Amino acid sequence: MAKKGKEKNTANKAKHTKLLNRKKNKIKKEKELRKERLKAIVKMSKEKVEKREL
Repeated sequence: MAKKGKEKNTANKAKHTKLLNRKKNKIKKEKELRKERLKAIVKMSKEKVEKREL
């Protein structure tokens, strides 16, 4: 049988989910930013190597 009355813990669960999603998004953004920085560094190093060869 279903309980009667106010649902328990739904507000806390919603807050927790919101915080976890925020944390996941932050980590994703940091990973993407790191990848972009690495790509830029690799590109610059390749350009330097090409200039040296010429």
